[in-house]
Amino acid sequence: MRNMSSTTLGKLFDDFKQLPLEDKEYAINVIKKQLIEAKREATEKRAKEAMANLRKGKVKRGTVKELYKDLESD
Repeated sequence: MRNMSSTTLGKLFDDFKQLPLEDKEYAINVIKKQLIEAKREATEKRAKEAMANLRKGKVKRGTVKELYKDLESD
């Protein structure tokens, strides 16, 4: 809802209400698949950023105990 005005979202819901049941089910199926793909793309982007940070040496490694100790020293 961040990028979509409430008026546009309201119209979308109003239009959705008018659809036949079969079309509603199809629309929900398409939306779910698009959401899964968007999440997959976001995860891929985060993974690439993490790998780039690892290559640049921006990532700290160690055991949990070592990482906590490092955090306490900051």
